Amino acid sequence: MNDSPETSETETTIWTCPMHPQVRQDLPGSCPECGMKLVHEGTVQSGHGHHSHHGHAHTPAPDAAGDRFDTVPAGYGGPVYTCPMHAQVRQVAPGSCPICGMGLELESAAMGDDAPNPELVDFTRRFWVGAVLTLPLLVFTMGPYVGLAGVREIFGEKATLWIEFALGTPVVLWCGWPFLVRGWNSFLRMSLNMFSLIAMGVMAAWLFSVVAVLAPDIFPEGFRMENGHVGVYFEAAAVIVTLVLLGQVMELRAREGTGKAIRALLGMAAKTAHIIRNDGSEKEIPLEDVQVGDRLRVRPGDKVPVDGVVIEGRSSVDESMITGEPVPVEKVAGEPVTGATINGTGSLVIEARRVGADTMLSQIVEMVSNAQRSRAPIQKYADQVAGWFVPAVIGIAVLSFFGWAVWGPAPALSYALIAAVAVLIIACPCALGLATPMSIMTATGRGAQAGVLIKNAEALERFEKIDTLIVDKTGTLTMGKPELVAVLPEPGYGEEDVLRLAATLEKGSEHPLAEAIVRGAEARGAELGKAEDFEAVTGKGVKGRVDGQAVALGNLAMVSDLGIAPGGLTETANARRDQGETVMFVVVGNSVAGLVAVADPVKESTPAALKSLHELGLRIIMATGDNERTAKAVAALLGIDEIRADVLPQDKASIIRALQAQGRKVAMAGDGVNDAPALAQADVGIAMGTGADVAIESAGITLVKGNLDGIVRARRLARATMGNIRQNLFFALIYNASGVPVAAGLLYPVFGILISPMFAAFAMSASSISVVLNSLRLRSTRI
Repeated sequence: MNDSPETSETETTIWTCPMHPQVRQDLPGSCPECGMKLVHEGTVQSGHGHHSHHGHAHTPAPDAAGDRFDTVPAGYGGPVYTCPMHAQVRQVAPGSCPICGMGLELESAAMGDDAPNPELVDFTRRFWVGAVLTLPLLVFTMGPYVGLAGVREIFGEKATLWIEFALGTPVVLWCGWPFLVRGWNSFLRMSLNMFSLIAMGVMAAWLFSVVAVLAPDIFPEGFRMENGHVGVYFEAAAVIVTLVLLGQVMELRAREGTGKAIRALLGMAAKTAHIIRNDGSEKEIPLEDVQVGDRLRVRPGDKVPVDGVVIEGRSSVDESMITGEPVPVEKVAGEPVTGATINGTGSLVIEARRVGADTMLSQIVEMVSNAQRSRAPIQKYADQVAGWFVPAVIGIAVLSFFGWAVWGPAPALSYALIAAVAVLIIACPCALGLATPMSIMTATGRGAQAGVLIKNAEALERFEKIDTLIVDKTGTLTMGKPELVAVLPEPGYGEEDVLRLAATLEKGSEHPLAEAIVRGAEARGAELGKAEDFEAVTGKGVKGRVDGQAVALGNLAMVSDLGIAPGGLTETANARRDQGETVMFVVVGNSVAGLVAVADPVKESTPAALKSLHELGLRIIMATGDNERTAKAVAALLGIDEIRADVLPQDKASIIRALQAQGRKVAMAGDGVNDAPALAQADVGIAMGTGADVAIESAGITLVKGNLDGIVRARRLARATMGNIRQNLFFALIYNASGVPVAAGLLYPVFGILISPMFAAFAMSASSISVVLNSLRLRSTRI
């Protein structure tokens, strides 16, 4: 008796390659490795979203059309290959995408090595063989047009045709084999793509020429030239294959460059670390053996091995490879350090806090890798165009053939074939498919170099449209390390007494203002007591008992809650707030004992960054927990457009919703756990610096260094990237739209212009190459 719950199971047929057993799919076709026809391996049962075969369980992920293209076994930890255009395509072996035919690439560049891309090696070899064989073909066919008419006469016309057959056939059938396989698979799956057009055009020209050589007598008069011979187009087919290979090689080189950029980031990490043992001895160990809590020696000039905190020593550390900031940062005991940064002339002892995949460098690599595979919303328009474009082109090619066959000059059918092949080749939408991915891949790598980490392409596209930026004051506009600037006691209390009571109470708080008061008290030599019954009141202050007395420290709202009238102290507090200071009331028992004032210095980079953000079209709103007077003082000093004061952490998301309801596109910059809801609510969330993990997870953009400069860089990068994508899409669409009617012969009746398939192949490859080169310009964009 079976007690297991009832499952709905279906049979799935598996097809595999006899030569490459790692190639397994649920539809018949050809092996992407060798082109051999796949054989029937067997059927497997699947139910509850999984099926198993020979002990391997894998979960095919359905795409929008319901087909399954994910053949990675569950729990598989090796390299996974995916399509840059179709993320649902995943497999454990390299090959080509069953949807668009594009070569698959590693899902995580970190899984790769520095070995050359096997597809790039293969295509390069095929290209050079094709080029060597195509060159003499061109001499035979183009010679008569450039004053070398005697070339064909050396061997005679019939022998020359056989030589062309011998030269052109290996180019088509061996050099162009990957394209023919991909084209064939596209028709099997009814997923027409660029390779559908290439395969049709090449095979039409080659098959026609083969029959013309082997059985010329079967052709009617409409195919014959003036000399009675049937024209052959081996050179057109060979040139098309060679130029497409050239375009593919250049594209693969560019795409490989983006993967190398990620691996170069990984290569920045130290390979070893010097661990300090409990007995004081030191030993060099592999980086992967470092554990959290280990004490490590960082010698002068060495790379910091992992993320940690300095416990001994003093040095300057070059953090430019992580933050993009060229100026070395001084590090002393208590300061954090980041793995892969370079130590200066001092020696440091650090305690490891994050190792392995938890380090900032590893997280940067993962984020960049994920972003490069993501798709911008604008890509859907290109997909829609490509979806109807290929069938339309095939229809136009058929109409061109019949139009030339009926109304064209003699030999009409030869002209008809030329026009149809030219239409198929020149209309190939490969440039359209490359337009967005190439820009995104290049931009995310460029951003990582400048300390701007993009979570996905959608965040980049959205950030270009942002018109309102909400920033916190503390840690974003200011240093985030407030300093005690004044203690103002009331009659009956001494300055030292007020400070000691305030600092003793704040010892239990982790708020930056509390730390400033405690640091200030310790610097002045105050002896702190012990606080009891400590309680933090969100957005208002803290209270408890010190030396048996009830003590409270907070803003005016806290004083009012306690039922105490502050009297003339309110004016004193307001005067200091007008200078940008944060003032807190110290309450002992039922009366105010004095005021403590804390100021958070504005970062040096803030004024210039705010000016740049305004120039980039952003309205800046400062949301702060400070009272309105202090907020206004800071806003006036920095030229901020709008303030929202006395804001509790949970209010930030509400502010963003209200602005969005007005039609604003809002970005929010934050760094704490309490900012996560607001970051998620915003159109684009920006995690500042090495903030809380939940803040980074909620954000679309992460700035390695928490300065407004990073937001300026991100805005410039977003604008440059989206501009680049629009240029790519425009050129690709205009090129295809204008090239098809010219290739079809629309200009022939008026201007006598008819494009040959060779020129169409060159123009098609040039279009793809121009898109790639235009995208690579982002590498040198100033942000």
